[in-house]
Amino acid sequence: MTEQPQRLTLRRPDDWHLHLRSGAMLRAVLPFTARQMGRAIVMPNLLPPVTDTARARAYRDEILAALPPGSGFRPLMTAYLTDHTDADDLAAGFRDGLFTAVKLYPQHATTNSAHGVTDLRTVAPVLERMQEIGLPLLVHGEVTDPAVDIFDREAVFLDRVLEPLLQRYPALRVVLEHATTEEAVAFVRRHGPSGRIGCTITAHHLMINRSHLFAGGIRPHLYCLPIAKREKHRLALRRAATGGEPWFFLGTDSAPHPVGAKESACGCAGIFTAATAIELYAQVFEEEGALDRLEAFASLNGPAFYRLPPNDDRIVLERSGTVAPEPVAVDGNIAVMPFRSGERLDWRVVEG
Repeated sequence: MTEQPQRLTLRRPDDWHLHLRSGAMLRAVLPFTARQMGRAIVMPNLLPPVTDTARARAYRDEILAALPPGSGFRPLMTAYLTDHTDADDLAAGFRDGLFTAVKLYPQHATTNSAHGVTDLRTVAPVLERMQEIGLPLLVHGEVTDPAVDIFDREAVFLDRVLEPLLQRYPALRVVLEHATTEEAVAFVRRHGPSGRIGCTITAHHLMINRSHLFAGGIRPHLYCLPIAKREKHRLALRRAATGGEPWFFLGTDSAPHPVGAKESACGCAGIFTAATAIELYAQVFEEEGALDRLEAFASLNGPAFYRLPPNDDRIVLERSGTVAPEPVAVDGNIAVMPFRSGERLDWRVVEG
């Protein structure tokens, strides 16, 4: 039997899909990410959404002001694509180093997506400009057709939307965010060698399947969109994340909501994993016998896709274990529940 390592040194990872919210929630959750990650792609689905350079600058300033003293964390800003997005404004933000990517939410697909795109034909000039200047498109890969079962919406999106999109815009670089199905894994593997497509995988989709949502009753804190799928899909995601393929990389989709908003008659979609993100991924990679591939997934593949250098500094994890935090206080009586709160994890960050 091979002896398991007790310490693991990695280039500092990045989170290529993160929700930070704003105000008190931002101030409460940001330190968890800043402790582990060098950079993060920050989602723009605020209320109102971050749709242009002016709002992106203001949001970036708010994030930087909320960082713990001495933190080197760098937020990478995105624009929320709408039917009325100004291509010139996007191009200016990209040229000035403000925008790293643009986010496509199909309208009403997930939290705060009411301003999302109604029809890709309406944003054709914007997509053409993006492929011209090399600005990546990040997609929430689900159709919103009510006739399509919620567990099939990702697979249908690949056929109806993403495949035609790649054909229509042959130079556009795309990230399929938070993949949840074996169909998504196969799609990315088919297109990955072209260098045009990347894919983020969350820690929670590596650790839960749809049955976990109903274990002993309804588990609202495990409800997310895209929703967790069958066990065969979870296993396909684990093989993809730990297999060493460069088009798969870390993106937590950590999405904090107040406990009351999760435990309500119409609970919000989102799982807050940022509190122990790299520890969760380390646990999965160890279970799969692939700790030697964690650094590529967490720290190298994402920067390569975004044409950025990897972080220079390191973090150190120790196999002494940690306990996922209890609910995190936000403001007054409001709190947010970390994923696996109160449960023991095998790894913890000890340096960095």
